[in-house]
Amino acid sequence: MIEGTFDVIGAQAPTAFFEHLTAEGLAHAYLFSGEEGVGKKTFASRLAQSLLCQTPKRTLLGYCNRCAACVRVASGTHPDLVISSGAVKIGDRDGAGGLHESAEATARELVRQLSFHSYAGGRRIFIFADVEFTREAANALLKFFEEPPAGVLLIVTTSVPGRLLPTIRSRLVEVVFPPLREEEILEILKRHGIEEAQGRRAAAIARGSAGRALRFLENDEIDLRETVLQWYFAALAGRSVDSSWATRQTLEAGLETAKALTRDWIAVSIAGEEIPVLLPDQRAALKKLPPRDPRRLLRALEAISEAQRLAGTNVSPGLIAEYVRMALTGLGSA
Repeated sequence: MIEGTFDVIGAQAPTAFFEHLTAEGLAHAYLFSGEEGVGKKTFASRLAQSLLCQTPKRTLLGYCNRCAACVRVASGTHPDLVISSGAVKIGDRDGAGGLHESAEATARELVRQLSFHSYAGGRRIFIFADVEFTREAANALLKFFEEPPAGVLLIVTTSVPGRLLPTIRSRLVEVVFPPLREEEILEILKRHGIEEAQGRRAAAIARGSAGRALRFLENDEIDLRETVLQWYFAALAGRSVDSSWATRQTLEAGLETAKALTRDWIAVSIAGEEIPVLLPDQRAALKKLPPRDPRRLLRALEAISEAQRLAGTNVSPGLIAEYVRMALTGLGSA
């Protein structure tokens, strides 16, 4: 018997949950929920590898990284591990190549796959990563979520569990993945080859999500964030401010920062220190702003939401940013 490697950063609560289970005590279907970028898909794939690993272990979690099953999981070729990401629809497709790492699947393919017996003579595992079921597909798969064939484990991961149909969600055992700590995000960034100083900047503003921190770095969004912060507070003060930061590439991220700031201002105005905020590093700056009727702030928030909608049209990014600036102008003046 070996201890077995289980290399997932963070996820202490989910790890503890599964460490106390035996293979026989597993439910037939799980929902891994939590913010994007907190390790849900990584944990799902490591759990799958643990269950498929051929080396006897002391606990449910752990894998040897050496047996034929581990090698196949690592290469994405294990016949008993099926990963479907993105939308699941009703439809016909050839499916001859299988569903492994499929960007889009159909319920008919999945029903066919679920009816197969294990190739290796053990368990079959289906991971629906960041899944979105159409209503028709969900209904077609419902009986399999209610009672999958013997030896089948279903894992659904999502950052928006409320979008799952209640008929599906009620048949899953939900395991919540909390936000990552900054040091955990930093460790993940180091594994991606990110230099420590740069990684710390990203981890500090990533709001518990390693995925968000990586996106900040990959898209050079950290400096953009600082620019938008300055633009936002200048607009609140009624000062003339340049909106040239807004381009097709930067508009979405910039508007999301402005929206998070406005949400936080509303939260701080109503609940003060008692409520967590989206941008903790900006709490002190928001507290310095004069009190405002929350209804005025809600109108500004609605304007930013409208700007996000307009960002998907042909309206100039500069004009959209100006629209938001006008909604914010003077809100922070005494």
